[in-house]
Amino acid sequence: MAKTTDYYDVLGVPRTATQKEITSAFRKLARKHHPDLNAGDKDAEARFKEISEAHDVLSDTKKRKLYDEFGSNWAAAQQAGVEPGAGRRPGGGFRTQQGGPEVQYRTVSPEDMEDLFGEGGSFGDIFGSIFGNAGRTRTRPVPVDVEAPITVSLGEIYRGTSRTVELPGGRRVEVKVPAGVKEGTVLRVPGLRATVQVAPDPVFRREGKDVHVVVPVPLHTALRGGEVSAPTLKGGQVQFKVPAETQNGTKIRLRGLGLPDPKSGPAGDMYAEVKVQLPLPMDERTRKWASEQPLS
Repeated sequence: MAKTTDYYDVLGVPRTATQKEITSAFRKLARKHHPDLNAGDKDAEARFKEISEAHDVLSDTKKRKLYDEFGSNWAAAQQAGVEPGAGRRPGGGFRTQQGGPEVQYRTVSPEDMEDLFGEGGSFGDIFGSIFGNAGRTRTRPVPVDVEAPITVSLGEIYRGTSRTVELPGGRRVEVKVPAGVKEGTVLRVPGLRATVQVAPDPVFRREGKDVHVVVPVPLHTALRGGEVSAPTLKGGQVQFKVPAETQNGTKIRLRGLGLPDPKSGPAGDMYAEVKVQLPLPMDERTRKWASEQPLS
């Protein structure tokens, strides 16, 4: 069987890590492997998806507890309605809520599952057979959609992308993420409700359809005016004019360079925030000029 990925190893944190440590580790790795900073690097893209999946689970208290108890079978346990830590006893074990005797158990590995129930047996199948038809006639259970977050980058939001999600029982479904989709949007496919999460971007900040980016501008350009360049979400650079006597922090609007509208409306804009750069080290002429200016 395929090796199971350990989410703690993926983020490089111990199992005792705090939420703050988990978030810090994710942000550091996300910046390093971000697809927008590693254009065309499939390994970086795969690594980014892996650390995003690990963060999705470990940053959610309930999901993390299920993962700590059931490992890679946490999603199947969640779908089966198992509460984190329900009935756990020292040495292992759980019991039902009907007040019956305690049932001892041990952690079951994927290999044990295959030995006991045959290839393809899943944790969800076991819970369904034990609890799904209790006190009822044998009828087909009503399908319940799995709820899962999917994390994408801002660049992927600009272009549109897709994610493959594995459901209990080994079934895989593809979720198409439309361009311009808002964070928190729930995307529905048969058997799945996927909530869109957007990873922190090291370059751009999003506000609705608009994006903001900080652009370094040399002091002489801010004083006299001139052209500078800024990165764009679609890749590459865009040239634009900075008017003479532009103050530090001024935002220059670049129309149509924001995110597309998911409903086919006009695209958003990009706002380039001027960050004036001093000419360092200063030459004698500049130093003399600065010393002659009034202090206030």
